[in-house]
Amino acid sequence: MHSEQIKSALIAGVFSTFVLGFLAWLNYMGDYGIWLMAPFGATAVLVFGVPQSPLAKPKNVIGGHMLTAMIGVVFSYYSADSAIMIGLAVGIAITLMMITKTIHPAAGANPILIIESSQSWDFLIMPVLAGTVFIVVCGFVATWFLELLIETKHKKTAYAVSFILSTQ
Repeated sequence: MHSEQIKSALIAGVFSTFVLGFLAWLNYMGDYGIWLMAPFGATAVLVFGVPQSPLAKPKNVIGGHMLTAMIGVVFSYYSADSAIMIGLAVGIAITLMMITKTIHPAAGANPILIIESSQSWDFLIMPVLAGTVFIVVCGFVATWFLELLIETKHKKTAYAVSFILSTQ
């Protein structure tokens, strides 16, 4: 393994530990609402482990989670909790992520989670929006930090900037 790969793996592990640990800590505090949901673990793998992936871009992370969470809440409110409805909600979520070019695999779990736990519209703000924005901001910091550790003469911080500004 090259030293760059080791540094990347360590940064991914440290930032994932910090981000998910912090969200879990806020969650356990009790008075501040729900901050953590299981799909964030898979989001951390993409954002910190393969930040160059189109699936890890901010619009995919935030947009994908928000879109699929909305679908989950709509189905939670307006349909019976059944295998058919869960399958339909996930299918619609995938279709809409593809149409809007906000594909984020971890977000595919949101309708299942939201329907099974009967979440309300508040769930879109906490944990979905707050958590995804926090993960994306920390992803930008991790990418920037990694660029400082791995001195690439031709890139420097260009990738870190493109990560935040990417529209694809």
